[in-house]
Amino acid sequence: MNFIPTELPGVILIEPQVFRDERGFFLESYHQAKFAAAGLEVTFVQDNHSRSVRGTLRGLHAQHRRPQGKLVRVIAGEIFDVVVDIRPHAPTFGRWLGVTLSAENFRQLYIPPGFVHGFCVVSDVAEVLYKCTALYDPTDEIGVIWNDPEIGIDWGVQSPLLSEKDRRLPTLRELLEWLRAAEAQ
Repeated sequence: MNFIPTELPGVILIEPQVFRDERGFFLESYHQAKFAAAGLEVTFVQDNHSRSVRGTLRGLHAQHRRPQGKLVRVIAGEIFDVVVDIRPHAPTFGRWLGVTLSAENFRQLYIPPGFVHGFCVVSDVAEVLYKCTALYDPTDEIGVIWNDPEIGIDWGVQSPLLSEKDRRLPTLRELLEWLRAAEAQ
């Protein structure tokens, strides 16, 4: 496995070694000792699987009190995967990173706590698997609207398919105000 640091601290692009022959392919998608040797000493407690059609945009999501680290990979199709740093005191606060993950390139993205995450499907259909370091808690969800002009993410779509929940997410500035108020309590 090749662990590639990104410009956002803690966000790591992972390229597994793929063994191909006439039967198909084999790869390790996760190996605890190799992840630990790369500085990713994480424990995953939940796996999720989504299937979405072209133009679907899921995100940008995180959890507040029980933040999740995520290891994201695609097993069918292709997505544009995006993370945004929402750690208020980080020098990279508000910066975003986008990478293409696909069933063809086998790449994975590790996203530590402190980032919102989302993706847009660019193939006809995409199936996404992701491992989480904390259990999902719907009462703990936070997020940022996909088209926040201050962040300026170029998703490659103008009118994505969104859930009603994702249509109502706040801007990063509004989320920051909410986080500051929550810290003050």
